[in-house]
Amino acid sequence: MTAGPYDVPGAFDAGAKSYDVLVSANPGYHDHLKLSARRMQLPDQGRGLRLLDIGCGTGASTAALLDAAPHAEIVAVDGSAGMLDEARSKHWPGAVTFVHSRAEQLAAAGVAGPFDGILAAYLVRNLPDPDPVLRALWELLRPGGVLAVHEYSVRDSRVASAVWNAVCATVIIPAGRARSGDAGLYRYLRRSVNGFDGVNAFQDRLRRTGFTDVEEMTVPGWQRNIVHTFLGRRPRI
Repeated sequence: MTAGPYDVPGAFDAGAKSYDVLVSANPGYHDHLKLSARRMQLPDQGRGLRLLDIGCGTGASTAALLDAAPHAEIVAVDGSAGMLDEARSKHWPGAVTFVHSRAEQLAAAGVAGPFDGILAAYLVRNLPDPDPVLRALWELLRPGGVLAVHEYSVRDSRVASAVWNAVCATVIIPAGRARSGDAGLYRYLRRSVNGFDGVNAFQDRLRRTGFTDVEEMTVPGWQRNIVHTFLGRRPRI
């Protein structure tokens, strides 16, 4: 279930300049991305591996992948030109490349597999229809490759839902308005999280897509049972 039509890339273009400052004020934001990347259990610090960071934004998830697999080749993709400009302005090793593409148009942008691992952070919830994109990611994975979806999900927990909405109303939306002058993106964030799959429903979605060894782990801190790592693999055979 999605939160309804919204120009997500356009909204991120508008908010790109203030995005890093706002997320850095979120305790655990970068540590939680690194945790999801480590949970992929990428071997040998990524030597010989090719990884995809889909929905890379300003590069926080790319940095998390690089922390977990510093010797891997990483292709980082985002649909927002503004967010990619912010990402590209940072210092990266030569094995990291950035591509401007919506998740639904990877082939047209020249993004081709196979990849040994894919990280999708805060992406799937924003897709008008997640299933075709998840299937495309499945096809881009090498047999045995791992997908990690780092995402909000509160539907299965009344406590998590209550905490999420309270923090949005008192912190996230006011801070977004104060920093960027427009709270539209942050009101959308609240709605999209409330409308997204519950934990069990999203794991079922991954299984229907063809992923095996599907599992879920949450993060520590105030976002416990709000932010999750979902893992799945393309079968080896």
